[in-house]
Amino acid sequence: MGFEVNSILLEEIKAIVNENLDIKKELSDEEIEELITQAVFAKARETYLSISEKQFLIKYIFNAMRRLDIIQPLLDDPAITEIMVNGPEDIFIEREGSISKLELAFATKEKLEDVIQSIVSKVNRTVNEATPIVDARLEDGSRVSVVLPPIALNGPILTIRKFPEKPITMEQLLAFDSLSEEVAVFLEKLVKAKYNIFICGGTGSGKTTFLNVLSNFIPEDERIVTIEDSAELQIVRVKNIVKLETRNANTEGKGQITIRDLIKTSLRMRPDRIIVGEVRGGEALDMLQAMNTGHDGSLSTGHANSTKDMLSRLETMVLTASSFPLEAIRQQIASALDVMIQIGRLRDKSRRVLEISEVKGYENGEIILNPLFVFQEDSKVSEEKVAGVLTRTANPLIHTMKFKMSGIICNV
Repeated sequence: MGFEVNSILLEEIKAIVNENLDIKKELSDEEIEELITQAVFAKARETYLSISEKQFLIKYIFNAMRRLDIIQPLLDDPAITEIMVNGPEDIFIEREGSISKLELAFATKEKLEDVIQSIVSKVNRTVNEATPIVDARLEDGSRVSVVLPPIALNGPILTIRKFPEKPITMEQLLAFDSLSEEVAVFLEKLVKAKYNIFICGGTGSGKTTFLNVLSNFIPEDERIVTIEDSAELQIVRVKNIVKLETRNANTEGKGQITIRDLIKTSLRMRPDRIIVGEVRGGEALDMLQAMNTGHDGSLSTGHANSTKDMLSRLETMVLTASSFPLEAIRQQIASALDVMIQIGRLRDKSRRVLEISEVKGYENGEIILNPLFVFQEDSKVSEEKVAGVLTRTANPLIHTMKFKMSGIICNV
């Protein structure tokens, strides 16, 4: 952090600030910062402090009092994409795809707990021993996951997935070599022609980012409803948008609002499309039914290591929410989904589109996929670095009716 934190000096400055605080008055951030500045300069008369040390102390104490303590500078650093706090003394970050441990620690376990409570209270969430697991978000949209003892054995666990201030665009994905320009044009046409698209991939593969990129291809004159556990999507082009977020049950076990509830509610809002941030359970049934009942062009994501695995997972999810026979479930999935996109995080930490497959239909008891693009790795490149291209297969696109209905010409 550029300056060795002297705990005795910090406590002495905090004591000066506390002495000058008017507990009867609600002070603004500016007033608090002014009090801290005065205290630091007062202390500097006794102990020599350089200009940079004074600036550090002012910011450090301000963050401890009014922000998120030692992790605030990490949140302010745009190069850091993930912050992982495994108890008060073990803090890790991800920067440019690489994870490293920081020489940072919260002063006490209680201070870490205070930071966690500060985060969850701002989005009307509750976390305690009775409900030790919660998902929340910061004001900038960053996703927060909290797990408290006794579930977490090594202290309060805080994980923050940061998102850029401006949403990533297709142009940036092209610059990152995540896909080719041919594929980008094809995907844009799919979205505009209202194909139902499902994105799958592993943890940290970039599903939400990719969903956001595709969502911004939706025509501006449409009405869409987004449904998420924690609001992350940054859709800027569409003005007629409804953003819905789930809610956990209160301490009495009441008031929970699930993704299933929100999907059912969204159908009464006259949406042209429904975007479900991620399906994990029984809500898959409601999402598929919405896609099958006039909400073409809907989008969603799910965790799986391949498109075939994702189909199996969707079957399992629907089975948990219904007593439908497996054959009926598979027919429902095949009828609802048009295109599946597999993305992955490869060994060199790059994120790539690995497969784009059309859902051809249901035949002989199975859902049939029609691969259109498949990632081909260049074997001549070193083991550490991944190079390759998303190659067009010889398979033609079977279902072209939506392109014809929308007047969009697609030669894929």
